[in-house]
Amino acid sequence: MTRIPDDPARYHRQTLLPQIGAEGQRRLGASRALIVGCGALGTVASEFLARAGVGRLTIIDRDVVEPTNLQRQVLFDEDDARDGIPKAEAARRKLGAINSTIDVRAAVADFGFVNAEQIGGFGGEHAPVAIVDGTDNFETRYLLNDLSIKYGVPYVYAGAVGVVGTGFVVRPGRG
Repeated sequence: MTRIPDDPARYHRQTLLPQIGAEGQRRLGASRALIVGCGALGTVASEFLARAGVGRLTIIDRDVVEPTNLQRQVLFDEDDARDGIPKAEAARRKLGAINSTIDVRAAVADFGFVNAEQIGGFGGEHAPVAIVDGTDNFETRYLLNDLSIKYGVPYVYAGAVGVVGTGFVVRPGRG
């Protein structure tokens, strides 16, 4: 069950923004985001969503934290790398410590055609209202785009190679 934070002080600065306000904050608290891939982009995106008060985050990643991740994957630390903690689980723990009022779920799994709809929660009462792509391969990106179109869920893509980044948002039926 998604918990809607009831501490107005926590999100006071956001509710002052006319683009968000109290109603927008309530909507954030009732919303659900799916983050597939918990590397550099996935850790940053999931941390901002948690801090903003998005009510449920589902994080899917099959990899474990390694020392080479530490300079760019902001949720992880040396203990995570030393212990070989799965990225999704380490992110769940850290995000829960950042914001204990939200529901963070972790799936240590390979997100693919066979399990994507089930593991992502599509078609159910807890289906995501946004998809964040933190992956590093085109096969999964195409799959996320297909799910976005099929279920009418906005899909946020970003990618970086070296020091060059790009991104876009797919809003099914709207552009």
